[in-house]
Formats: sequence, C-alpha cells, structure tokens
Amino acid sequence: MPMIHLTVPAGVLTGQTRGELSKALPRTLLKWEGAPDTAFFRAQAWCRVEEIADGGFAALEDDLPRFRIDVTVPEGGLSPRRKAGLVTEVTEQILAAAGLTEEDGLRVWVLIHEQPEGTWGAAGNIVKFKELAALAQGQRENA
Repeated sequence: MPMIHLTVPAGVLTGQTRGELSKALPRTLLKWEGAPDTAFFRAQAWCRVEEIADGGFAALEDDLPRFRIDVTVPEGGLSPRRKAGLVTEVTEQILAAAGLTEEDGLRVWVLIHEQPEGTWGAAGNIVKFKELAALAQGQRENA
C-alpha cells in the first residue's frame, strides 16, 4: 500500500497547510499509481508529516529550508512515466505550500522506494501487488 512521508523543518508550514498536505499528498500518490478513488484505497494511502528541529537539514551553502518526501510503493506500482509525474506534482505541491517558486525546486527531494514483492505485510499477511492490482481493477469496473 502506498505511503508518503514528508520531512520538513519545523515552522516552515502552518498547521492548516500541513493538514492540507496530509490529505493532498496521498491523493496525488494514488492518482499516479492509477488506483481507483474508493474508500478502500483511500484508507490504505498513508501520509506522515514529520517536522524536524531547526538545522535538521543543513547545506554547506545556505540555511534555506529543505524538504524530503519518501514515497513507498509496491515494486512495479509506478512506471517511469508515473514516477516522473508523481515527482513533478509532489514538488509543485510542496513549493506552493511553503510559498516558494520553481527556482527553489532543488530543495525538494522526492525519493521513491519500491518495496519488493513479499516484503510488505499488513493484517498479518504478505501484501501481493498482483492481488492489489486485481482488487483495483474490480473496484474500477464496479464504479
């Protein structure tokens, strides 16, 4: 199941903006995965926003805020085209939320972690990508 983890310096985002991103980022991830917009898949898309203390992300050149987005998906869940779209859209969302411009894009890193088949468990069972894909297809057909 998809999970997105945003690490951001404390105080860069307002509480309202942080809450909005907590909803927008997993929706974006589901969109780029091609998952159906159903209650089941929305409930499985998790987001964690972690604020780190001042200086938690340091660069040699300046003290400007940096953002790290770790995306965990089942291996094979994102094609190269979908990965590129996800990175672009998530970067745009972070920049907008922080009041930054496109020129600040290099301060937003999106790292995609593909979880190999057989290494993701939930509800006491191994989650299998093919089973998720079949479930998604069935829910799309019933929608």
